[in-house]
Amino acid sequence: MKILAHIPNWLKNKYLLAGAVFLVWILFLDDKNDLFSQFDRLSRSKELTKNENHLSNQITETQKELDLLKNNVQSIEKYAREKYMMKKDNEDLFILNPTPESK
Repeated sequence: MKILAHIPNWLKNKYLLAGAVFLVWILFLDDKNDLFSQFDRLSRSKELTKNENHLSNQITETQKELDLLKNNVQSIEKYAREKYMMKKDNEDLFILNPTPESK
C-alpha cells in the first residue's frame, strides 16, 4: 500500500479517471469520430467546396458561350475555326504548335 500513498488524491478520483479515459477514447481511438478523421473530413469539405465553386464558374461560362452561339452566326464560325480547325474552301490552314522551352 506504500505505492498508493505516493499518488496524489486527484489521480485517485474515479470520475476524473473515467473522464480522462473517455476523452482519450473519443479523441484518438474511436473509428469514425476521432480527431484525425475530423480534420480529414474538414479538409475534404473545403476541397469539395472549392471544386464546386470552380465548376459553377465553368458552367456559367459555358452557358454564356452557348447563348452566344445560339444568337450570333459570326460566333459560330469563330468557334468552328478555333475549336475544330475548320476552314473555307479557298483558305489554307496553318497550325503552329509552341515548342517546349529548353532550360
